[in-house]
Amino acid sequence: MPAEWEPHKATWLTWPHDEAHWPGKFELIEPIFARMALGLATSEEVHIAIHDDATELSAKKHLGQNQNNIFLHRIQNNFAWARDHGPIFVRDETNKLQILNWQYNAWGDKYAHDLDNEIPVHISKITGITHIDIPMVLEGGSIDVNGSGTLLTTSSCLLNPNRNPTLTKDEIETNLKKYLGLTQIIWLENSIAGDDTSGHIDDMTRFVAPDKIVTMVEENPADINHACLQKNLTLLQKTSFEIITIPMPAPVIHQNTRLPASYANFYIANKIILLPTYNCQQDEIALTTLQKLFPARKVVPIDCTDLIWGLGSFHCLTQQQPA
Repeated sequence: MPAEWEPHKATWLTWPHDEAHWPGKFELIEPIFARMALGLATSEEVHIAIHDDATELSAKKHLGQNQNNIFLHRIQNNFAWARDHGPIFVRDETNKLQILNWQYNAWGDKYAHDLDNEIPVHISKITGITHIDIPMVLEGGSIDVNGSGTLLTTSSCLLNPNRNPTLTKDEIETNLKKYLGLTQIIWLENSIAGDDTSGHIDDMTRFVAPDKIVTMVEENPADINHACLQKNLTLLQKTSFEIITIPMPAPVIHQNTRLPASYANFYIANKIILLPTYNCQQDEIALTTLQKLFPARKVVPIDCTDLIWGLGSFHCLTQQQPA
């Protein structure tokens, strides 16, 4: 599996259509989506799964007239989280792209997923890229790779009985190594507050180079995220990788609910990096840190205070197709 910073042909998105996913804020979400799609279109092709006629009309309205490099595809879907239901692209021994069609059960059968589970097959037909069906549940947000044989993940997610109750840790590792071309798996733990995925790695810790990892830390010892992120940092410091820390944003709370706001949910495109921000002083630290790590790309900060009400941000909404 290529690293996210390696060249893309395209980014795949799924346009939101169900107001229940952002109750009371849906009218604020599509403009953010359009800004994301239009920004990505300056960097690479953008392919968007569209649920129905009404969704297509709304998408075109928000995207406006300048839709160069944006392609809409009629694919019925449940949720907008393309990172988790979308295909994972890998290269085989001959360097040919393949689509891995892992099983998807909406983070442990928490939500409807009958349509989402079929999306990789639809994209296989659209792209002409062969898909391989794999009898194991895996979401794209639960893993992160450096393109050189190492994968980051969490035991709280991949070993959760609501994913693959009949598989042992050794069997899960065997599948990951076999299908993603790995030699090493780094297991972290737990999840940040508000994360309904049981601990997706892309909310906490990400590769930014073959030998570098960015991880979130919570500087307030009284905060619920402090202990788990410190434990992850301790585990990472025992590896051979260079570890860079970024402080968590100030807590984002809506309707008495702590939301999983995190800068780790950035997305690396060919020319830009989409960075979720939250109107707090830590925004600038995250932006400056990522800009130093990716000097050839422009870091684009976009306020996600409303978007995170859906419990995800830019990395959750995107899936890269390698060039």
